[in-house]
Amino acid sequence: MRRLIENRFGMLALVLIALGAVYGVAFVTRPAPAAPVKAEPVRAPIAAASTVCPDPGGATVTAVTPPNAEGTGQTLIEDGDEPATVDEPGRVWQKTMASGADPMRVHATGAMASGLEAAQTRRVLSGAARGLAGVRCVDPGADAWFVGPGPAAGDLKLHLANVESAPADVALVVYSGEGQVIADRASGLLLKPGEHRVVDLKKVAPSPLVMALNVSTGRGRVAAAVEAATSEGVDWLPQTTAPAGRVVVPGLPGSAGRRELYVAAPGESDAVVHVKAVLKDGSYALENRETVEVPAGSVVTLDLSTGVTGQPAAIVLTSETPVVAGLKIVGTGGRTDVAFTAGAPPIDLGSVVADARSTKDVTSRLVLSAPDAAADVTVTLLPREGKAPDPIEVAIPAARTKEIILKGPAKGFSVVVMPKTGSGPVYGGRVMEERASGGQLVTAQPLAVARTWTLVPPVAEQPSAVLSQPS
Repeated sequence: MRRLIENRFGMLALVLIALGAVYGVAFVTRPAPAAPVKAEPVRAPIAAASTVCPDPGGATVTAVTPPNAEGTGQTLIEDGDEPATVDEPGRVWQKTMASGADPMRVHATGAMASGLEAAQTRRVLSGAARGLAGVRCVDPGADAWFVGPGPAAGDLKLHLANVESAPADVALVVYSGEGQVIADRASGLLLKPGEHRVVDLKKVAPSPLVMALNVSTGRGRVAAAVEAATSEGVDWLPQTTAPAGRVVVPGLPGSAGRRELYVAAPGESDAVVHVKAVLKDGSYALENRETVEVPAGSVVTLDLSTGVTGQPAAIVLTSETPVVAGLKIVGTGGRTDVAFTAGAPPIDLGSVVADARSTKDVTSRLVLSAPDAAADVTVTLLPREGKAPDPIEVAIPAARTKEIILKGPAKGFSVVVMPKTGSGPVYGGRVMEERASGGQLVTAQPLAVARTWTLVPPVAEQPSAVLSQPS
């Protein structure tokens, strides 16, 4: 043993044996490592919301926050020199604006921001602007898509408003039936804080008969809306969902009239798009219109009149190549009016329609579709005056569309649509029609997800959050 200890190699061996024994006991007795927990986003109520009514002159503007919001808050409606405030959820604010009014900002904080909704509706009975023209007031954003008739088919105006405190750089890209339209004037727009501007799209891209328009910002955010005046009537193009492999275009009313689908493939690959109609009695591929081929960077149209006219419907498009889509609704009569709907998301968190009316001549209806699974919703009317009636429960079978005629007070009302727990995805639209001399007036609005909740990214304790990183 003494020789072994005196041997330096023997001493090293004893040390290693002792260390192995110590760490072996520690390894056996240590607690099992905890399984990593994946942090999920947290759903939080909206604390502030802002929206812009793009051209309220001569239009009736309506703003509302649904009832049952918890806490206090305030909605500020920037009505020129006479701003209005609302601090009561469930109260419908409405006013017909003077001609030539500037874009109007509606801003809410606290409980009044939860579900804030605003819209403008203009009614003209004669002249070139005859018709109903309505638009959901616009959320400022960095990216927006529109699909519909092009500048060669009518007078198209792009309304831009920057209500932020920082400047916004705006770029436009226009796609036509012949491909992407390139124009130096389509980019490099600078909007100062508080500035609004109307862009005549005929000066940007005069040739397209049909159009897909992408409005994006390199910095800042803008509220963007497109007004279309064609030989068939006047209305606003609603924003459509961003390019995707599945697009649902909801809200086709069960009335008569022409229905024309617009599909654009803004990427670098051709698209083969499968078309299916979700009707009141089932979901079908339309005969001889089961698919449509869209060349890369272009827009095509498809007449769906013989397949869906006279039936409430939604159109479901699927493609391996991302597409955007919209649809034109033409009213009946010797003098037509036009309305537009577009690709929309499911209303998982509910939806609010600010403006609906029901009189002897005016009919408002909801067109709700459940293309994937059976759905159940409640529909609540919020009258301008008086007590709200009890909610209506609506069941929509899977792969079906249901149309609900809204019977409300003549002075107007708002509508809250809320899916029940366990409901399948619901898509929808509100259509307003008026019997008028010479022909039917019509406007449409796809249902948008209510501004009620937002997903907040998970927060974790990380030293890098407070320690500077080496450069």
